[in-house]
Amino acid sequence: MPRIPRLLFTLVIALAPTSSGSAWQMDSMPGMDMGGKGSKGGKGDMGDMGPSMAAMAGHMIMTPVRPKQPGDEERAKAVVAEAEAAMERYKDSRNAIADGYVFANPEVKQTQYHFMNEPNGIAANTHFDPTRPTALLYVKPHKDFKLEGVMYTADPQATEDDLNQRIPLSIARWHEHVNFCAAPADLTNEYFGAHPKFGMFGSIKTKEACDAARGNFHPYVFTWMIHVFPYEKDFKNVFSMNDDVMHVK
Repeated sequence: MPRIPRLLFTLVIALAPTSSGSAWQMDSMPGMDMGGKGSKGGKGDMGDMGPSMAAMAGHMIMTPVRPKQPGDEERAKAVVAEAEAAMERYKDSRNAIADGYVFANPEVKQTQYHFMNEPNGIAANTHFDPTRPTALLYVKPHKDFKLEGVMYTADPQATEDDLNQRIPLSIARWHEHVNFCAAPADLTNEYFGAHPKFGMFGSIKTKEACDAARGNFHPYVFTWMIHVFPYEKDFKNVFSMNDDVMHVK
């Protein structure tokens, strides 16, 4: 699977701090609906989204909600319990660094900070281990980091059934970022501003428009990913898609 160039990866993280992961590009994703219920390419109900996610309309897809099956909630809660246990050591971000997690874009002020572990991300392609998240999610309300959750990833070509085996799709929704137009070197300022043209929040959402703007189009960026916030008291918020609010007291 070809990787996105590191510079592009850095730009994506800087522009969309709520979404990170190992940097992969895909050419196709058979069977996944780009505009289905709740997807960012469609007309689904986006009421559960925070502003950062909602601002990426046309640049994100989500798994559909499946009917709840016996045992789904118990399976999901078991994952959350393992995540919370694994997080205990990393309440001190220095332990995360000592264990190989890398602070993504430390120079960029972000709503949510990601400490990435590439070996865990690679392993997650073939095996789901809730004790080895691809990323640790921190907020920084004051001068110190405060751990609020984890991010799990899956192989970018994983099917809905594959993702459902990891965390039931009746309980939580995985997401993936799409339609990324990388700006040419002389137009990188157009990643920013109130009406960006390129990137995760850009007005360009198709290859044709990207080619016309001399950009480099990526149909898919990153892997499948999901955020888990075990410290939320209400279980419906544990898999929240709103990364603009703190999920820890």
